[in-house]
Amino acid sequence: MNNHIYRRLVKSQDLVSFHVQIKESDLLVLSERKLVCQTEEALLKYREDIERYIYYHPLFRETFEPFPPDDSMPPIVRCMSEASQKAGVGPMASVAGAIAEFVGKDLLNWCKQVIVENGGDIFMKVTKKRKVGVYAGPSPLSGHIALQIEPEETPIGICCSAGSFGHSRSFGKADAVVILSSSTPLADAVATAVGNLIKEEKDIKRGLKFLKNIPEVRGGLIIKNKKLGAWGKLNIVRD
Repeated sequence: MNNHIYRRLVKSQDLVSFHVQIKESDLLVLSERKLVCQTEEALLKYREDIERYIYYHPLFRETFEPFPPDDSMPPIVRCMSEASQKAGVGPMASVAGAIAEFVGKDLLNWCKQVIVENGGDIFMKVTKKRKVGVYAGPSPLSGHIALQIEPEETPIGICCSAGSFGHSRSFGKADAVVILSSSTPLADAVATAVGNLIKEEKDIKRGLKFLKNIPEVRGGLIIKNKKLGAWGKLNIVRD
């Protein structure tokens, strides 16, 4: 996904925004304070956990199949593994969401509100309602709708997968699949799994049926061309 496009859709005038990038991890953070050093420290820590595990278990990075969790895994790696089991995809499908959530939760030691966006995947903990725009590539719906998030719904993960644009890996052709869950790694993994199912408009029903069967998913929407399908606890508003 084009981060520069996506990041214009996360609007907030009362929070400070800053950017931290280490290797492939490219974070936009919005919080009450500019926490660059704390963000860098957390990002380095969690990247090191993942990279060290991959060094000894290279299949974790390479497989597109669910990867079984075990007690020796660092917490972030275990969350990715558990998400892969629930969504039926490889563990790296949840890496962006996992990093967003783990970094975001660390930052909550210094602030009450934080939004961490990583490659189009968002961890959010806020004390007032926020609006997140939905970018859906070539779809005529793109940029015209948004999800309104109430503070009592947070912390929450909001993750997007697309097959018609961007650089993220998808075996489908959805213009946008957006998943909401209390687990950002799971939202990321399920967005990938549902996105893989969408080749044409008629597949929207199939995608909704899939995401309904995952208990921790709060809701999701799927866009293909002019068609939109949605399920769950969503507040879809005009953008």
